Amino acid sequence: MRGVSDVAETPQTLLPLLLDDLMPWSVPPLRLGRGWVKGPDPASLRARWDAVIRAAAADRDALFGPTRLRTPGTSVAALPGQRTATTRFAAESGRCPEPVRVLHGPFDEQWLIPDHRLIDAARPELWRVLDSTHQVFAVEQGYVPGAPGPALLATALLPDGRSPAGRPGRIRPLYRRPGGREPNLTPGLTRFLSGLYGRAVAPEDVLDWALAAARPSARGAVVPLPRDAAVWSAGVERGHRLRTLQLRGAHGAERPRLPGGRRPYVRATLPPRPDSIAYDRAESALLLGSTGRISPVPEAAWTYEVGGVRILERWFEERTAAAPAGTLEAIRPGAWPQEWASELLELVTVLALHAELAGEKPELDEGDRLTRAELGAAGVLPVPGAARRPASVLDHHEEGPGGQFALL
Repeated sequence: MRGVSDVAETPQTLLPLLLDDLMPWSVPPLRLGRGWVKGPDPASLRARWDAVIRAAAADRDALFGPTRLRTPGTSVAALPGQRTATTRFAAESGRCPEPVRVLHGPFDEQWLIPDHRLIDAARPELWRVLDSTHQVFAVEQGYVPGAPGPALLATALLPDGRSPAGRPGRIRPLYRRPGGREPNLTPGLTRFLSGLYGRAVAPEDVLDWALAAARPSARGAVVPLPRDAAVWSAGVERGHRLRTLQLRGAHGAERPRLPGGRRPYVRATLPPRPDSIAYDRAESALLLGSTGRISPVPEAAWTYEVGGVRILERWFEERTAAAPAGTLEAIRPGAWPQEWASELLELVTVLALHAELAGEKPELDEGDRLTRAELGAAGVLPVPGAARRPASVLDHHEEGPGGQFALL
């Protein structure tokens, strides 16, 4: 191993370390192409599917919403792990595939019809590495100069990678294969860090540190690495708490809860179709429509922002914004589903706890930082080209267009 002195400092080696240097394989956000395939409740998605399937041939194209990449006549392979039809959608007459839970932007859990014929860019490589016990996706948030909020979030759900503001970031799976196999980390990174800190560094530790220490930049999430083992341990501990909170009960963990006396409840019945959301600071209450009231709600949850957008207001808008009449998106619940009230209570809890963790942030920016030159001297950087490409994954049944072939 070469010493640091063997590598000359250059403008390139003086650049800050990015998440891209640590978790090199990344995927762009999903591009749906049509809004009706995604929504906050699965029943509406099934009803939309039925509506387009029952439509006369002359109306089906318009309802479908054809794009350059997808029309009812497009021939396309099934998504990995999804046993959906691969015949052209124009000939479809069956039932809607079971919707799957996805993360739509930051903190908003919604549903998606997992049919490749309906999605312009579904990113099959993400579906190949999706699993319910090990996989975690790190999602970079859109960069908005000066805006508050995290630069990086984690989820066990399939993320669409959308950003409420700013240019969307990249999606980085923690593992390149299902089952927690082959970490998506720069080769040699954990070995180098383990020697530096005098303790074993696991792939989850690197993600936890990134969740705690990442800061936004126009080039992507900046993730400095400390020299001091104590700073590293403090950051990993905080990042672990953030990851556990953001996974929201996935991988066998408990769902997030505030202590008794601070837990939000529905204090006054929500109207069938609330048309507004507001905050009563004096009563620490969330007001929905003319009658609905949820409390206690910390002001920090109400004001919590990502990319300059308030999360609670955006969540409400996603469920209540008007859709053009006659479109599939206009097919929605006739009344506010009970599940939405439960989801809103949990979202308030998550944002309140997230705000508390942000207030407890240790001084992770203090002390010396590792440089690119040092990582280059250790043989960690530059990242090998193969580490930026997806692994060959044949764990899922994959049917080609029209059932022409299968990868087993």
